[in-house]
Amino acid sequence: MAHLPHGKKLPGKLFVVEGIDGSGKSTQLDLLRKWLIGAGYCVAFSEWNSSQIVRSTTRRGKKKQLLSPTTFSLIHAADFADRMERQMLPALKAGAIVLADRYMYTAFARDVARGVHPQWVRGNYAFAVRPTVAFYFRVPLEESLNRIMFGRPQLKYYEAGLDLGLSTDPLESFKLFQQRIIREYEKMVDEFGLTTIDATLPLIEQQGLVREIVAPHLKGALKSERSAWREVLTKEKLYGRYLTDIGAERGPE
Repeated sequence: MAHLPHGKKLPGKLFVVEGIDGSGKSTQLDLLRKWLIGAGYCVAFSEWNSSQIVRSTTRRGKKKQLLSPTTFSLIHAADFADRMERQMLPALKAGAIVLADRYMYTAFARDVARGVHPQWVRGNYAFAVRPTVAFYFRVPLEESLNRIMFGRPQLKYYEAGLDLGLSTDPLESFKLFQQRIIREYEKMVDEFGLTTIDATLPLIEQQGLVREIVAPHLKGALKSERSAWREVLTKEKLYGRYLTDIGAERGPE
């Protein structure tokens, strides 16, 4: 069960995924989302750095390369706070399941890798709801690089960590930056009790482990009212993001 920092429990469940770029965490979260929706649960989704209040600022700052590590950290904290207040907390209070693609642990890894003080960053997220389960998808750096660079034309300035002066070569800078991030994630496994998943396992096997871990926590989670169309589609395993749209088009039954 998710709970507030002071210990008060919330009726909803919060499952988050973490890992370096190329770990496959987003794919696993999407598979989990479809499985939960197919089972009839009310599911909300929140994604890192997606709040409208900071999107334009972040875009301008990146374009002109104006963002210092501290500025970057504060922008992401503002993004997180807005999404917590507007998306995650209301859903959790209602008893729904919230899935988060990256959570505060991303800041603890990336910001510290950029040289920001660990305790200062943690203090900025002191208000955050403690998740039901936080998954960390552990993957070797070389494997993640192979996944990321396949078909990608080039690495972006901040993505590659070029702002840190680790190397003038984008790929080498990216490797060094990701190594720093991995070190921080590994420290957090014990500090925050992250649940590790071997991200080199076959996709289906990873998802099986994720569902096995999530399943015991689903008792009492809010479910949507069953309807004939949902039951038919679920039986045929044709569930996914489009279910709500189909239901809206058909109207009330």
